[in-house]
Amino acid sequence: MASHRRPKPATRTRVTVLTATAAAAVALSSQAANASPQPTIKDAKAKVDALYTQAEQATEKYDAANEQLHKLQKDASGLQDQVARQQQHLNQLRDGIGTLAASQYRSGGIDPTIQLFLSGNPDTYLQQASTLDQLGSLQASALEQLQNAKRSLDQSRAEATSKLAELQSTQTELAKRKTETTQKLGEARKLLNSLTAAQRAALQAQDVVSASRADVRVPMNAKAATARAQAAYDAAVREIGKPYVYGATGPGSFDCSGLTSWAYAQAGVSIPRTSEEQANAGTRIYSESQLGVGDLVIFYGDYHHVGLYAGGGVVLHAPKPGASVRYESLSDMPFEFGVRI
Repeated sequence: MASHRRPKPATRTRVTVLTATAAAAVALSSQAANASPQPTIKDAKAKVDALYTQAEQATEKYDAANEQLHKLQKDASGLQDQVARQQQHLNQLRDGIGTLAASQYRSGGIDPTIQLFLSGNPDTYLQQASTLDQLGSLQASALEQLQNAKRSLDQSRAEATSKLAELQSTQTELAKRKTETTQKLGEARKLLNSLTAAQRAALQAQDVVSASRADVRVPMNAKAATARAQAAYDAAVREIGKPYVYGATGPGSFDCSGLTSWAYAQAGVSIPRTSEEQANAGTRIYSESQLGVGDLVIFYGDYHHVGLYAGGGVVLHAPKPGASVRYESLSDMPFEFGVRI
C-alpha cells in the first residue's frame, strides 16, 4: 500500500547550506568563464616590450623637460639678477635728479620741469618733458638716462615674469612624464609577476641568447669614420654590464640617450641629451652599409631609442629595465637611420 505521508519540510539550516552551495557553484562557474587564460611567453613578451617602449617614450620626454627646466632656471636667475642691478642703477639716477633739484632750490628755486618730475608720475613727466624747452643740457641728459633705464628695467621684468611662467609649466610637464613612466613600469612589473617562474625564466633566457648572438658578431677590426666616434664607442664599451635606469646619465647607470651623450662627452664632444635631439645632431646616414663604429643609430619612428653602432649589424646600447649595457642585433628594433657626429 502506497504511503501518502507528506515529505518532511526542510529545516532552515538545510536551506541555508543549499543556498550557499548553489551560490558558490554559480560564482565558481562565473569565475571560470571570465578568468583570463595564462598568457603565453610570446604574448607576455610583446606586452612587456610595448610597456617598456611607452615608458621609454615618456622618459625621453621627461629628460627633455628636465633639460629645459635647468636652462630656464639658469635664465630666470640671470634675469632676476639683471632686474636687481637695473633697479639699483635706476635708483642712483633718481638720486642724481634729486641732488640736482636740491642744488637749484638753494640757488633760488627749482626748475618747473624738475618740480613736475618730483611731484608727479615719472612716466607722465617723461612723456611731457620732450615738449618743454626749459631743460638745460645737464638736466636733459640725466632725465634721458632715467627714461632709458626705466624702459630697460620694465623689459627685463617682463622677460623674467615670462621665464618664471614657462618654468612653472615645464615643472608641471616634468611631473606628468614622471608619473607616466612610473605607471608603465608598474604595469610591466605586474604583468611579469603574473607569469609562472618557468615563464619568467624562459623570457630571461631568450634575452640572454639574443645578447650572446650579437656579442659574438661584433667585428674586431671594424673602423670608425672619425676619431671622436671611435673614442665615444671605446668609452661605451667600458660600460658594458652597467644597469639600465630611466633618466640616468652615468657613470653608474644609463638610459639609452644617457649612454650615448655620456660616451661622446668622454670623447670631448657635447651632444644633446635626448634621442630625439640626437637624431638632429649630425649628418644622417640612411644606409646600414655606410654606418661606421661609434655612429649614433636611431630607432622607431618617433626616435625614442638610440645606441652606438658596433659594426657587423650590431648596436651597443642601454636597452631596457632589468637589462644592462650590451650588444644587440640592429635588426631586433626598427632602425631609422644613423647619425655621424
